[in-house]
Amino acid sequence: MRRRLRAPPPVPAMSERLGKPTCLLVASAAAAGVSAQSFLQCFTLSSSAFNLQVATPGVSKNGNCCDFRLALLPLCCGARYHALLIPNCPGAMTDLANSGYLAKILQHFCTENKPICAVGHGVAALCCATNEDKSWVFQGYSLTGPSVYELIRQPNFASLPIIVEDFVKDSGAAFSASKPDAVHVVLDRHVVTGQNENSTLPAVQNLLILCNVR
Repeated sequence: MRRRLRAPPPVPAMSERLGKPTCLLVASAAAAGVSAQSFLQCFTLSSSAFNLQVATPGVSKNGNCCDFRLALLPLCCGARYHALLIPNCPGAMTDLANSGYLAKILQHFCTENKPICAVGHGVAALCCATNEDKSWVFQGYSLTGPSVYELIRQPNFASLPIIVEDFVKDSGAAFSASKPDAVHVVLDRHVVTGQNENSTLPAVQNLLILCNVR
């Protein structure tokens, strides 16, 4: 009696990871930090489609955990990554908005039209990307982010280092926002932005769709 051929064993997890594109997930290292909920949603959704590498401006830690590596932002090269994701980071207004290392990565992504997704306060991280003539890399884009009506509810509103809505408008881009805390996402070319933490899921979903189209 002939034996039936068994189905081949499943592809090893390592091979599956090697076949995925790589996404750089940038987080703030400032005291205000990162929204845990937004970070978790970003990680959970994107980890199915990408190999994730998490990077911050000033925290160094080696080793692998849950299929991502935590690295210093200065060690990251934009050419290594297929997508860039920034969750809702209240601390981004302090460190990422002024990061020269992130600016170089964003410049590369814009030159190559690689997908970028920033959510809520994480949109402030895009403000660092200026050209040699001081013009903003995202000039002419349509974006969203925390509205003034959302920010004004914060007790430290008067001392915020940057107001995203004002910066975007003053830098030659278009800004739109819905009512406070409403889900609102803007997709313009290869850039996806979400207004607030509640917009995290649809923003990341748009990033995944954008990557699949490419």
